[in-house]
Amino acid sequence: MKEVILIKNGELALKGLNRRTFEDVMIKNMRRRLSDLGAVTFTPAQSTIKIEGEDGFDLDEAVERISRVFGIAGFSRALKLDKDFDLVLEQTGSYLEQQLLEAKTFKVAAKRSDKKFPFDSPKICLELGGKLLEQFPHLEVDVHNPELTVMVEVRDRDIFVHANQLKGAGGMPVGTAGKAALMVSGGIDSPVAGWMMAKRGVELTAIHFASPPYTSERAEQKVLDLLKKVARYAGRIELTIVEFTEIQEAIRDKCPEDLFTIIMRRLMVLCAQRIASRSGCGALITGESLGQVASQTMGAIACTDAVADVPVFRPLIGMDKDEIISISRKIDTFDISILPFEDCCTVFTPRHPRTRPKLHDVEAAEAALNVGELVERAIENVRKVVIN
Repeated sequence: MKEVILIKNGELALKGLNRRTFEDVMIKNMRRRLSDLGAVTFTPAQSTIKIEGEDGFDLDEAVERISRVFGIAGFSRALKLDKDFDLVLEQTGSYLEQQLLEAKTFKVAAKRSDKKFPFDSPKICLELGGKLLEQFPHLEVDVHNPELTVMVEVRDRDIFVHANQLKGAGGMPVGTAGKAALMVSGGIDSPVAGWMMAKRGVELTAIHFASPPYTSERAEQKVLDLLKKVARYAGRIELTIVEFTEIQEAIRDKCPEDLFTIIMRRLMVLCAQRIASRSGCGALITGESLGQVASQTMGAIACTDAVADVPVFRPLIGMDKDEIISISRKIDTFDISILPFEDCCTVFTPRHPRTRPKLHDVEAAEAALNVGELVERAIENVRKVVIN
């Protein structure tokens, strides 16, 4: 018995003449995810990509990893057979035995891309459906809303048999929409923001601001653990760690307390876009949601963006906290995010932050700092960690 994985493209089908380019990127991403499981081949044909491993290939682990690759609408574990309908009748019941035993209703569906095959689709469904009813007499046929659909695909060279298609991660293949730098804290929001942009095909790098001794090594480890979860979907992520203590202390000592957070975020953006440009990034990503905290009001965001030379993507901007938490649970970052280790955004927090700052007031307060020198020193001695 030879088992393969059949991949169904999602939005890639809408890409017209560029579709093959997007497919190639997705295959490259899948190949990288499965590289340590043994030799594997990828064969694109008729809106499907067939994944076939050699003897010893861990199909269970491959399915688990494939489920997190963006660009895939759905996928199936499938039995690969020679083009002999007797083999379909003989082996389908044993291959899908567990699913058929657990179901109460079923139907057979067929796709016959090889029109020379001697059985048409209705005949395939009739014959195989009858055979399965003999083998599993508890089943009933329901052609409208079955618990289980047994699919037979007759291709040019082979026949594939599988059950209900599994849902893929959706979105677009990572690397097809450019590269951006995720400004990641240790909170709930920024990992979700990174995941959402990776789902749209954006390749991620990450930037984390640490403030030793006010923040600990455990806070940095928390960020690494979060990015490992995101990397299961987004692939390789290079993290740049910026020591931000000098900047924060300068703001604390020289700027009005109620503008501290806004000025801090502006200098974070200045540092981040310098680092991002070195990595070929065309944008920054943050986990900001409108109105969630004082620094995320419309006026505060406008003051922050005033120093940006690149687009700042905020995929969570219109989401409430429950929606964000729901995604964080889905991608398994929530439990790490709520660990009680402070990040640099929570130290030196003003008692009464200004929620409607004016840009001219912020710029006037910022003039007390030597911003250029502070930013230059901060980005001179960054540390880098690669997360796969």
